Amino acid sequence: MIRRALISVSDKRGVVELAKELARHGVEILSTGGTAAALTAAGVAVTQVSTFTGAPEILDGRVKTLHPKVHGGLLGRATDGHRAEMAKHGIPAIDLVVVNLYPFEATIAKPGGVSFDEAIENIDIGGPSMLRSAAKNHERVTVVVDPADYATLGLPAGPSAEQRLALARKAFSHTSAYDATIAAYLSSIDDATAVDRGAVPTRRALPDTLGVQWRRLYELRYGENPHQQAAFYADAKSPLGSIGDRPTIATAEVLGGKQLSYNNILDLDAALGLALEFGEPAAVVVKHNNPCGVAVDNDVAAAYLRAREADATSAFGGIVAVNREVDEALAKLLVETFLECVVAPGYSAAARDVLAAKKNLRLVAAHGQWHAPTTNAFSIRTIAGGALVQTVDYGMVDLKAAKVATQRMPTEVERADLAFAWRVAKHVKSNAIVFAKGGVTLAIGAGQMSRVDSVRICERKAGDKLAGSAVASDAFFPFRDGVDVLASAGARAVVQPGGSVRDDEVITAADEHGLAMLFTGMRHFRH
Repeated sequence: MIRRALISVSDKRGVVELAKELARHGVEILSTGGTAAALTAAGVAVTQVSTFTGAPEILDGRVKTLHPKVHGGLLGRATDGHRAEMAKHGIPAIDLVVVNLYPFEATIAKPGGVSFDEAIENIDIGGPSMLRSAAKNHERVTVVVDPADYATLGLPAGPSAEQRLALARKAFSHTSAYDATIAAYLSSIDDATAVDRGAVPTRRALPDTLGVQWRRLYELRYGENPHQQAAFYADAKSPLGSIGDRPTIATAEVLGGKQLSYNNILDLDAALGLALEFGEPAAVVVKHNNPCGVAVDNDVAAAYLRAREADATSAFGGIVAVNREVDEALAKLLVETFLECVVAPGYSAAARDVLAAKKNLRLVAAHGQWHAPTTNAFSIRTIAGGALVQTVDYGMVDLKAAKVATQRMPTEVERADLAFAWRVAKHVKSNAIVFAKGGVTLAIGAGQMSRVDSVRICERKAGDKLAGSAVASDAFFPFRDGVDVLASAGARAVVQPGGSVRDDEVITAADEHGLAMLFTGMRHFRH
C-alpha cells in the first residue's frame, strides 16, 4: 500500500496527473522546488521536504533531500526492528519515489556549448541518492524514473514485487547512465580551458572515460552460428536508440516475416547505411555485409531492378534497402527473387498484399528522416580485453572540388559515375573496388588482401560490361599495377584518395592508359 510519496522531477510530463491520482487515494505527497510549485499551481496539496525534515534547503538548493528523515524513510525495511527504530527517531516510511534527474546531458548538448559552471550545477546529487536508496529497498519501496511507468503503479495497492524489482533495475540503469555521462564530459574537458569557469571549455571528441550502456531490445534465435547465443541491444541514452532524427535498425519496426537473426541485423544496418547516402531514388542489395548491387533511377522500382541485375546471382538470399516507400510495382519485383529482408521508409497497402505471399520475408520499416547522417556518434568494436572507439565515418568529399591528377579531365558523365561509385565504395569492405556506369554498379570487389585481386574479381564477374566504366577505390594504389588492371578491364576514369609515396608512378600509368583520375584526399577503409 502506498501511503506517502516523494516527487521531484525535471521531466514533468504527466506528473500533475499522477499527483492528482495519488491524492485521490489519500497519499501524502512530499515535494521540492519546481515540482512542488507545479503541483501546488495545479491544486494538488503537497508538503515541502523542508517541512517534512524540519531542515531548510541550504547552499542555493544544493542540499534539500540529503537528510536522515528522507533516507531513513526510504531505506527502512518492513521488519519489526526497523519499524521500531524509525518510530523512535520519528521517521515515517516513504513508499513511493518519483524522481528523474537534472538534465545534465541536455544541458551540455546545447548549441554553442555551456559554461563549465553551468554544466557542474546541473549535476544532480540528491536525486541519484534517493533513487539508489529507494531501488536498494525495492522490497518495500516503489521507485519510478520514467513517466511512461506512471500507468503501471496499480494504485492504491501499488505494484507487485516483480514490478518493483523491474522498476528498481530501471532506476539503477538510469543513475548508471547519468554518472557515465558526467564522467565522459569531465574527462573530455581541456584542463586549461576549464580554468575560466564562466566560459565554454574546449572538449575532446574522445574522452578519457567512456561509459556505454545498451538496452536489450530482444533476444535472437542464435548468433552468427546456431551454437552461439545472441541478443539485439540499443543505445540506452535514447529511449528509441536513434541517432538524431536518422532512421536506424534499432528504431525500425518489423512488419512481417520470421524473427530477425543476428546476421540479418548486421546486413540490414549495412544496407540502410548505404541507402541513406542517396537523395534520389536508390536501391541497395547487400550480401554478407557488403553491397553486391546498388543503383539510382527516376523511380525506386527501376532502381531496384537495376541493382538486382547488377549481380543477380549474389542477390539471391540478399538484404534489400530502398530509400522510398515500397509500392505495388516494386513489391512485384521483390517477390521474384528469394530475399531475406527488405528495409524501407514504409510500404503501401497494395505492396503489403503482394509481399504477403512471401511468408518468411522480413519487412522492416525504418522511421525517420532519410538523409545522410551528420550527427556525432561513436563506432565501437570490442577486442579481447578492450574496445576500439572511433567517430562514425560520416565524411564525404564533393567530387566537384576533387583534384584532377591526370592530364585528361573527366567528362561530366564520368564525374557523375565517379561520385556514385565513391559513395558506394565507402560502404564496401577493404580493399574495395567499385565499377559503375550510368548510376548502377557493374561489379564490386570487396574484402581482398590485394587491391589488384579486387579488380580481377570484378573483371571475372562483369567482363565486357566494364568497358567505359568509372571506378572508385577506397584507398590509394600503392603501385601502378592496380591502375594497369583497371584500364585493362575497361575503366575510363578512377577516383581514389591519393597519398601514396608512388603517386607519381600511379598518375603516369593513368596517363599512359588515357584515364582521368581524381584525388579526394579522404580514405574510407572498412575492416
